[in-house]
Order: sequence, then C-alpha cells, then structure tokens
Amino acid sequence: MTHDSPRDTPLLGCIADDFTGATDLANMLVREGMRTLQTIGIPAAPVRGADAVVVALKSRTLAASDAVAQSLAALQWLREQGCRQFFFKYCSTFDSTDAGNIGPVAEALQKALGADLAIACPAFPENGRTVYRGHLFVHDTLLNESGMQNHPLTPMRDANLVRVLQRQSSGKVGLIGSVDVGRGPVAVRARMAALRKEGVTLAIADAIADKDLYTLGEACAGMPLVTGGSGLALGLPGNFRNAGMLIEDGAATRALDGLDLLPPRGVVLAGSASQATQGQVAHWLARRPALRIDPLALARGEDAVQQAIDFAQAHADQAVLIYATAVPDQVQAAQAQLGVERAGHLVEQAMSSVAQRLYAHGVARLVVAGGETSGAVVQALDVRALRIGPQIDPGVPATLAVDADGGPLCALALKSGNFGTVDFFEKALRALGAAH
Repeated sequence: MTHDSPRDTPLLGCIADDFTGATDLANMLVREGMRTLQTIGIPAAPVRGADAVVVALKSRTLAASDAVAQSLAALQWLREQGCRQFFFKYCSTFDSTDAGNIGPVAEALQKALGADLAIACPAFPENGRTVYRGHLFVHDTLLNESGMQNHPLTPMRDANLVRVLQRQSSGKVGLIGSVDVGRGPVAVRARMAALRKEGVTLAIADAIADKDLYTLGEACAGMPLVTGGSGLALGLPGNFRNAGMLIEDGAATRALDGLDLLPPRGVVLAGSASQATQGQVAHWLARRPALRIDPLALARGEDAVQQAIDFAQAHADQAVLIYATAVPDQVQAAQAQLGVERAGHLVEQAMSSVAQRLYAHGVARLVVAGGETSGAVVQALDVRALRIGPQIDPGVPATLAVDADGGPLCALALKSGNFGTVDFFEKALRALGAAH
C-alpha cells in the first residue's frame, strides 16, 4: 500500500469495543502527543489531519459473531486510511464472558493481519488496574472480588486472565510474566519468541506500573496488532516518534477550540451500576438536584422521560443529574422481573431519549456515566466524530463533538462506569465549561 506523508494519514488505527473505552484510549494517545480523532462507528469519508484514529464500536456485549464482523469492517477501513499498526482496545477490567468477545475479536484481527502473536494487557495502574502473574487486580483486590462479579452484563468471576482468555480463544494462550517485563523490551521480545515456538498466539502480559506499559509498548514496535486496555497505549506513540514519523506541533492539545460557541447549560446522565458511579451519584445527591429513572417504572409504561425533561427544565438555572444507577440488589431485582437484556435496553433507550430532547432544549454540554449509556447517548445525538481534549480524571477526557467541517456540536465527557473520583461529575462539568 502506498502511504502519504505521516502528517496526512494516521499512523495508529484503533478499534474500541465501547464508546467510553474509545475516549479513554484517545485520551492516552493525546497525552503522549498524538493528534487523535475518535469516530463513532465507521466513517463514510477518509480521515486526514490525525496521527491516530479510534473507531468506537458498541460491540462489547454483542454476540461474538457480530462483534467480529464489526471489528473486521473497522479494520478494513483503518487499513484503507494507511495506518501502520493496529490496536484492539477493551476494558481495563477485561469485561467479557466465556463466549467472548475479547478472544474471538483478537483472533479474527490476527488472522486478517497475518499476526502470529499478539499481547493482551488490560492494565491501567493509574486507575488501580494491574496484572501480576496473569491475575488482574483492581487496586488491592482480585478482579472477582472487586464488585465486577456483580456486573449485570459481563460478570467477572475469575481473576486469572490466562484462564479467562483461553476459554474464549481457539489458539493457545500464554503469559509474559513480570520478571521478563521488568528486564525491559529485549527480554519481552525474547519471551515472545519463546512463546511463538510453543505455539502460543495470544499472551497475557503482566504490568504493575506505567513503566511496564512503556516497556511493553516498545517491545511491540513493528507488530501488526496490539490488544489491551488504554494504559498500554502509553508505550506506542514513542515507537513512531523514534522512527521519525510522529512530528509534534502542539495540535493535540488544541482539540477543544470552539467550545465557547456552545450554550453554557450542562446535565449529567448516569446509567452505570458500578461502584465508582454509585459513589459519584451519592456524592451528587448530598449536594445537588437529581432524578432517578426506574426501569420497572419504564416497563409499566410510565413516561419517565417526560418526567426527566420536566425536572431538568424546572432546574434550568443549574446542572442536574438524571440517573438509573442502582445498588446490586436493585439491579438484580429489576433483571429478575424484566430480564437482563430488557432492563438494560429500557434504561439505554430512556437515557438516549432524555439526551436527545435536552439537546433540543439547548443543553449542549453532557456528562455521561457508563459505557452502554454513553453509546446510546452518542448514537441518539447522531455524533459522528469527537476531538479529544484534556484529561478530567485518568481515562476520561473532555471531548468536543464536531460536524463534517469541524464545527462544534456539543461537548461530552463519556465516563466508563468504574472510572473517576467521587466528585467527577462536578469536575467534568467544569472541564466542559458548563454552568453549574
């Protein structure tokens, strides 16, 4: 394939399995000096003026076959843009079931790219996610004891990622342990060579600090495919910089130019049931107005969307929180009555309708908590591309949705359920320039 100059075509092509994960990844790349554009789904037109492109899919909880098909389509489009390397991004808590989708998607991308080995590392030490001897920790707690065992869609009940990934992969899964990672990129490459001889095609990689992510990134220079959480992206831009392909001019930090043209009003929408979001909701409730949307009320046919709009309009002089966040017992009770899929769909549909109608009322600065909720909101607003701005909290940047000509449409902070400090909602509104 013939490539244009590095300033015209992207170097790194990324596929993210949900919307908040995509912004998380894009945030890391911007921090490391790459001009980064996030697209919502696969664009119809070519992309120019970006060093990295992140295609955000909503594939984490799809059937594995559908996730594979969407990911391969995204890969084909990214290859057509001229990308040199490809990154498959999933959650730092390795959200998946025994049926997939991390293994099936990774193996499909490997086959398409002719990659005989790819590493898999969800570690994000800055947010408390570390991998040691193949086991994933959330702060000081094993994954299966962290609250993720209660996730309504992808409950994680095994912290041993080699076992988890092996159950959803057809090839052999191995481990690049902390001893090799600690010895540096040369030792990691030697370990990868040994794993290839053993027939390993996917390798979980240990990482307990950011320096390990930089080591792994350097070791992956020239590899067609890398898979992992957003933290692993810290080590990839340096490879392009060292090769003379990444030229920095400060453009990566000017992504929110035009933010001041938007109406000042902001709203927070929370659909996640994660522990972090529960804490953030509780913090908000003690200080500011909020309204809860109950999936059981939605199922009874109550017009909770109109109630939410009326509530927001009654508090038009300040930011409000509209939330469906609940403790595990409440989530399980709703799922028992409605089923997991219907309960989640009702909440997503309600939140997306609320966002759409608030936007029509002039609310152009939205903070959204939860990957599925964020995906539903972005789709409802027909957002096609995001420019990635400064970090609000680790893994969560401020973003500006833009039209085909680069004009500002709305400001968004899309937060993975497990991310952010307890006062994240307030900080995000400030970062988006919202009146609150």
